[in-house]
Amino acid sequence: MVKTIVESKTKTAILGFDHPFCVIGERINPTGRKKLAAELEAGDFSTVEKDAIAQVMAGADILDINAGVVYNSNPNPNETEPPLMTSIVKLVQELVDVPLCIDSSVPAALEAGLQAAEGRPLLNSVTGEEERLEFVLPLVKKYNVPVVAISNDDTGISEDPDVRFAVAKKIVERAADFGIPAHDIVVDPLVMPIGAMATAGKQVFTLVRRLREELGVNTTCGASNISFGLPNRHGINNAFLPMAMGAGMTSAIMNPVALPVTQTKIAEKKAEIAAAGIILPEDIDDETFVTLFGMGSTNARPGKEMEAIRAANLLTDNDPHGGAWIAFNKPGGAGDMSGPRGGRRGGRRRG
Repeated sequence: MVKTIVESKTKTAILGFDHPFCVIGERINPTGRKKLAAELEAGDFSTVEKDAIAQVMAGADILDINAGVVYNSNPNPNETEPPLMTSIVKLVQELVDVPLCIDSSVPAALEAGLQAAEGRPLLNSVTGEEERLEFVLPLVKKYNVPVVAISNDDTGISEDPDVRFAVAKKIVERAADFGIPAHDIVVDPLVMPIGAMATAGKQVFTLVRRLREELGVNTTCGASNISFGLPNRHGINNAFLPMAMGAGMTSAIMNPVALPVTQTKIAEKKAEIAAAGIILPEDIDDETFVTLFGMGSTNARPGKEMEAIRAANLLTDNDPHGGAWIAFNKPGGAGDMSGPRGGRRGGRRRG
């Protein structure tokens, strides 16, 4: 069976049809996160540290590293992104030992990440655009790494799944010209929002089956795209992921962490309860409060999507004897994130 091997210095993640679904944590990405972008420009990596540890504790097998900040002081990412990518990769490798996914649209940043990464990272990404193919595929060959192939080209993203399949096939064939095997190509067939395209889910499932059966490649996607703009996005994601897995999808770029309930939300809820005339014990702590009213937790914890993935692994016989499911749900396991998991002993090295 097809296997895509991604490695850190000490750990291996395998994408494959007969292997557990691979979760690629997406949180280390400043896109749409103004606070994180400002921190990175100021040389503050505290949020990166927290996100790296929390995602691994929640069960991420690989961490995506994106340094795409447009600095106010220097708006040229070709100058600012490569050294920032190097710094983030080195920092994350000191904190956790899972493999990395080097993610950038800036060619120099991709190579900077590859040079800094230990082991065999996943490269994210190549598209069907000629300029991108001519730069990225030689990098993939030079560093002997697997690559995410996104199913769009110079014409943009097609709504026609046959066109997206043709782009993926083109990338696989061009990669072969460079001596890159199909098992090192992880195709992203592009998940469209179902709120904008009612057939988006069915399209993806059909595409993934074709990619598996006709091209023999592993697949990934930006999982949350399917629910964009709709209420109860977690509910949709929870259904989508096991269905995609059933169709043959072997990984997803996603947020494995359910974010903590903020103090602002707690204060708003308490005000609402007080207005309703409900009297709470004076000594009730925040965690008891949010649990009592079904708000979540004050601590980061695995998202419901992780629970759905673990259950699907069990049901598809990719969790021998249910060991991972049992470990996920027992006290102290990933399901409650009450203890360290997946990090390097001794924490970050300080120079």
